[in-house]
Amino acid sequence: MSMNVGSPDADGPSVMATINTTPLVDVMLVLLIIFLITIPVITKTVKVDLPRAVNIPTTTKPENITIAVGKTGTIYWNDKQVGTLTDLINQVKATAVRKPQPEIHIRADKEARFEFVGRVIYAIQRGGVVKVGFLTEPDHGIRGSR
Repeated sequence: MSMNVGSPDADGPSVMATINTTPLVDVMLVLLIIFLITIPVITKTVKVDLPRAVNIPTTTKPENITIAVGKTGTIYWNDKQVGTLTDLINQVKATAVRKPQPEIHIRADKEARFEFVGRVIYAIQRGGVVKVGFLTEPDHGIRGSR
């Protein structure tokens, strides 16, 4: 690192045409170190013990109701076909008044359109049942990897 103090044969001070970046780099490195030290101290988080997630198979109780949605939109109430969406709403309303209220499990074909499943969810909501769940097949690893 050198410093330019001017030419020795000039009588007065000369103008330096280059910028000395050494002090700028020194200041920037000091600021970087200060930020690296203070940022972990500034960020505070609330200490919370998070629950451990374990996939537990669903235990089916006899009072639970399974609604199946076929590929073409056919709806089944515990293995019996339901005629219309109004019939489904009436069955859900009759079930919703039972104490304790049973859970409804929805099983939908993977080829079924979301519209059919959405109609079933809407019917359950209109019927007044609170506990609704979706049943799926367990994933046994990655199948059909590309």
